[in-house]
Amino acid sequence: MPTVRAASRWLLGVLLAAAGVNHFVNPDLYARIMPPYLPWHRELVLVSGACEIACGLGLLIPPLTVAAAWGTIALLVAVFPANVHMALNPEPYADIAPPWVWWARLPLQLVLIWWAYRFTRGEPRADRPQADAGRPAGGEEPSAA
Repeated sequence: MPTVRAASRWLLGVLLAAAGVNHFVNPDLYARIMPPYLPWHRELVLVSGACEIACGLGLLIPPLTVAAAWGTIALLVAVFPANVHMALNPEPYADIAPPWVWWARLPLQLVLIWWAYRFTRGEPRADRPQADAGRPAGGEEPSAA
């Protein structure tokens, strides 16, 4: 189903790019939810936003898809500890969202990592069926000549 796969790749790319743009539109919100143990909150917000935009756009460009998928995974892993911090310490963020939201983000991030991982192998080649890779045309077993 190449069409479903392409639509899924585009959806993830657009969502990532939009989330990245939001880091520049609302940097104070993102800086506010940064864990206190991290320095340079505003700078990290802008860098992470730029990375999200780059990964999102990279997913939309076939020659860059694999690298962008790995970059997306790295980015999601990098911000995961901050999301854990928010779930464990929801009080400073109570006016932004209820505590259950911060907990719900944790498995959602794992889903996003899985979604990005699906694109780390590139697009399936139309000239090579996946189930029959390595078999000669016609389906017969290779001879041991």
